[in-house]
Amino acid sequence: MEALWNNYRWAVIAFAIAIIGFFMSAFIVNEEEQVVIVRTGEPVRTLNTPGGSYSAGLHFRWPLIESVRTVEKRVLDLEMTEEEVLSNDQQRLLVDAYARFRIVDPIRMVERAGTTDGVRTALEPILNSALRQELGRRTFAAMLTAERGSALANVRENLDREARQYGAEVIDVQIKRTDLPSGRPLESAFQRMESDREREARTIRAQGTRDARIIRAEADAEAARIFAEAFGKDESFYDFYRAMQSYESSFAKGEGRGESSIILSPDNEYLRQFRGRR
Repeated sequence: MEALWNNYRWAVIAFAIAIIGFFMSAFIVNEEEQVVIVRTGEPVRTLNTPGGSYSAGLHFRWPLIESVRTVEKRVLDLEMTEEEVLSNDQQRLLVDAYARFRIVDPIRMVERAGTTDGVRTALEPILNSALRQELGRRTFAAMLTAERGSALANVRENLDREARQYGAEVIDVQIKRTDLPSGRPLESAFQRMESDREREARTIRAQGTRDARIIRAEADAEAARIFAEAFGKDESFYDFYRAMQSYESSFAKGEGRGESSIILSPDNEYLRQFRGRR
């Protein structure tokens, strides 16, 4: 037995070293993650990155010399909860917002931030500052309109410009909630908004009344012109038309109101047109 061990001792030792070396150098890259291989503190290559030459699966590294840094490939969230922001109309707003980003340059991310948590830590104050800047330019009422979309687009652009320094790309920025603090300031703000809307409504109604009067005056003038032309062309037809209008206003005046009826003789001159005489 001892002779057999002496004959194969070095082969067994070599095999054991190979097994240990395999397990120390082999690693698996999942589909939802990127990997940066770091050698003596410097990134040397990446695995499973967009457009890269190495995909997910089994890979190897130099044991004890190279280390593996795993980076998320999926979309990540950055949240801002109940941050107080001052609007352009001096309203204190409580804002809940979030941003979605992903790592597009893992080497830069490892060099500048180290981990995805480091990216979040770097981007949180930038998101806060960008939102304060954009919301500070607008009133609280404006944030309830389509202007909110342009404000968020500006925030996303500013945040993305800063995120590129950390190898990240900002996909979207959204506001989940924009409220006034509870209590008297909230009631005062609502009352002020209600007064503003009522003032706008009165202005619109006044403009509508003015426009209606102008249209009515123009219509009356046009009607008078048409009547004058009709009288000049056919006096008997004009006389007949005016008589019909007089009959309508006289006989229909008391309809449905319980008023006294008008009794006239058939030979009355007022009924001349009604009898078909001209």
